[in-house]
Amino acid sequence: MHTDGYQRPALSVSELNREAKNLLEGHFDWVTVEGEIGNFTAASSGHWYFSLKDADAQVRCAMFRRANGRVKSRPAQGDSVRIRAKVSLYEGRGEFQLICEHLEPAGAGALQLAFDQLKKRLSEEGLFAQEAKRAIPQDAAHVGVITSPTGAVLQDILTVLARRSPQTRVYVFPVPVQGDGAAELIAAAIGQANHMSETGALPLDVLIVGRGGGSLEDLWAFNEEIVARALFAATVPTVSAVGHEVDFSIADLAADSRAATPSAAAEMISNDQNELLQHLDLLTASMTRSVKRQLDDTRQHLASLSRRVRHPGHALGQQRTTLDRLSAALSRGIARQLADSKAQVARLSARVKTQHPRQQLNRHQLTSQQLQHQLRQRIDRRLTATRAELNHQSKLLASLGPEQTLSRGYAIVTDEQGKVVRQAESTDKGDQVRLRLGSGVLSAEITGHPTE
Repeated sequence: MHTDGYQRPALSVSELNREAKNLLEGHFDWVTVEGEIGNFTAASSGHWYFSLKDADAQVRCAMFRRANGRVKSRPAQGDSVRIRAKVSLYEGRGEFQLICEHLEPAGAGALQLAFDQLKKRLSEEGLFAQEAKRAIPQDAAHVGVITSPTGAVLQDILTVLARRSPQTRVYVFPVPVQGDGAAELIAAAIGQANHMSETGALPLDVLIVGRGGGSLEDLWAFNEEIVARALFAATVPTVSAVGHEVDFSIADLAADSRAATPSAAAEMISNDQNELLQHLDLLTASMTRSVKRQLDDTRQHLASLSRRVRHPGHALGQQRTTLDRLSAALSRGIARQLADSKAQVARLSARVKTQHPRQQLNRHQLTSQQLQHQLRQRIDRRLTATRAELNHQSKLLASLGPEQTLSRGYAIVTDEQGKVVRQAESTDKGDQVRLRLGSGVLSAEITGHPTE
């Protein structure tokens, strides 16, 4: 009860909660809080709801789908985490809560824990299975490289390829290799390169994905799930070249092959032209020795044959006799063949004449004429029979019709309306009637009935 005579207006619950929310959000900026996850719930909407607690207190938290999509590993009940959040109040229930924008495992090994958890989960899904790996070509003609366009990685790859295989063509897909959004861009570049290869727009034989060395945090873009899945889905053979030899990433496990360094990746997919030239020199020397050896053997063989050869005149005489004999036999054979061929042509000509379309046409015309004659005869017979039947029926109809009865002296009486008069009682004296006779019609007047 106020003693100054002034009573303040009452607030509604909604107004009170709204003012409390504005007060909290206006007083606090971003806060970083560590605690243990409790009551974790992943709603069907994609939002996360949980409490963050320590030994003495707890606070409710909400992390909406837009924000939790960036979390490297979903938290579980009892996990120790560090969050970055906005202080707020849920007006509907008047509950104090934190709106979480960033969540990561707490402690010094947080990134390593997230790495181990993701590695275990993807391994269980089969993304690292050896049987799914594609073979890496050792003499790739077209190579795609996904890396930073300004880093040393690209220069190392180009230098190695220029030395070992200068004919290899390199296609660069520039991406950032660390920082926010880097993983999404790397995955998109892998998908783009793979799509261009599948459609034939870019004939890639292999795809190198990599960056230089760094800490686990620096290399984290290559430990993201989205990059691992993009590498696993690619149909182009992929080589992961992330960091130095001691560095290891999720991308190394998901790719078809891992190279200790970017330079090692370039060596893996190319043949050294110097080694090829040396091998070619060895083959050339070996072939030269082999040819020289064969030439020497041939010379010796010719020398041996030259000592054994006889005068060509004798051999020519024998060959001439054989030629005359074969010529005579050939002439006889040709004559027999021509005779047989002529006889066969004659037989075939006779068969062709019998099968000539004109002969067939004449036979068909004759058959057609015969069939037409037969049809005409059948039609005539049918018409004659039909006419006879019609004449018979006409006579029968005429014998049964009223004309026959009238011709015998009978008459048909009709009244003025044309109705047939069948009984005398249906007429009265003075009625006019018509009498139809066998020939002609008479008019008459009823003058009386016979019974009157």
